Amino acid sequence: MGRTQNLFIAGANLQMMYPDVQSLRPERRFRITRVGVKNVIKPIFVKRGDKTITLVTTIDIYVDLPPSKKGSDMSRNIEVISEIVEESVSKPCRGIENLASRIVRKVKERHEYATYAEVNLHADYFLERKTPLGRKTIERYGLLGRAKIDENGVKKMVGVEVIGMTACPCAMETVRAIMKEKYGEHLIEKIPVPTHNQRNIATVMLEIPEGYEIEANDLIDIIENSMSSPTYEILKRKDEGEVVLRAHENPKFVEDVVREILHRIVEKYSELPDDVLVVVRSESEESIHKHNAFAERITTLGELRK
Repeated sequence: MGRTQNLFIAGANLQMMYPDVQSLRPERRFRITRVGVKNVIKPIFVKRGDKTITLVTTIDIYVDLPPSKKGSDMSRNIEVISEIVEESVSKPCRGIENLASRIVRKVKERHEYATYAEVNLHADYFLERKTPLGRKTIERYGLLGRAKIDENGVKKMVGVEVIGMTACPCAMETVRAIMKEKYGEHLIEKIPVPTHNQRNIATVMLEIPEGYEIEANDLIDIIENSMSSPTYEILKRKDEGEVVLRAHENPKFVEDVVREILHRIVEKYSELPDDVLVVVRSESEESIHKHNAFAERITTLGELRK
């Protein structure tokens, strides 16, 4: 008997020693909608113009599970991630959503029993900004990529998460009324008055049809221009005052933020088809309450255009 044959028999015996428990029939035979791994952190490499940037990315991967199979082969998800990350070193991807699309296709292939697969990516992303008085600062944003595959093929989405601020218009008008009573209408009518502020976290996700591209930086600009004011990591005294003043000159509810974002998306992406999915969320961490305020719209571009 040759050495190769001995190795083959040894490998077969090893497989017999470790049973495939995932493939056993479960006692309770129900289909699972999503099963997988979350919070896998890997560096990925993305082409931005003539530069390649590294994004430290958190990856979640799911597939569905038929009622005949006890468990999902989760190690296959990790194997796919490792392969795609290695590929991105020599061939950086054009966008985080394209990477999600590549991963979801491979994951579906590896889980031959699955009819559905989904991949979600989240990475910290940094851009140079200027404060109101022109000071340069590097600001952090969230970059989002999502892809899913089912019997209808692959659909991918790109998105961003932006932290800014809002100033409450309701409290502002109440304060204005009180100040009119105290100081007289002629002193108060034309100047912004105090109100409570919120840290606002807004998210946009846009589906990308085949043959189209969406620039994440544009989505960041849309969100920041839809809030009462952007926020900044470093602010000196006068800059700080300018940010507060601008926010109070532009008070917004969470509902206002969502509606302004939707308006700007419709204006910006007139060339995209009507069936493109749009997800917009705005959440404000309240300063005078113990709860948060939240608003969301999930729709299509066609519905918005009506």
